[in-house]
Amino acid sequence: MPEICRFFGIIVRMYFDDHPPPHFHAFYGEYQAVIDIRTLTVIGGRLPPRVLGFVVEWALQHQEELLDLWDRAAHYQPLYKLPPLE
Repeated sequence: MPEICRFFGIIVRMYFDDHPPPHFHAFYGEYQAVIDIRTLTVIGGRLPPRVLGFVVEWALQHQEELLDLWDRAAHYQPLYKLPPLE
């Protein structure tokens, strides 16, 4: 599962040919969550509230790129990294 970003101890990854809806995986320590790219809601797992806030803020800044990465992953194309939340 390629890593597409890392910030504040949060690792964001995407699987190739993953199931719908378009989403990404966020990992923080022992926590992990699956975030829907279009709605920016948690569809699986959980993150501490503050960490989830960082992830949603970051995803909002990169929503179009995340959808592009989702499409690339669905077609087994190379993924690129996104800038971290500042």
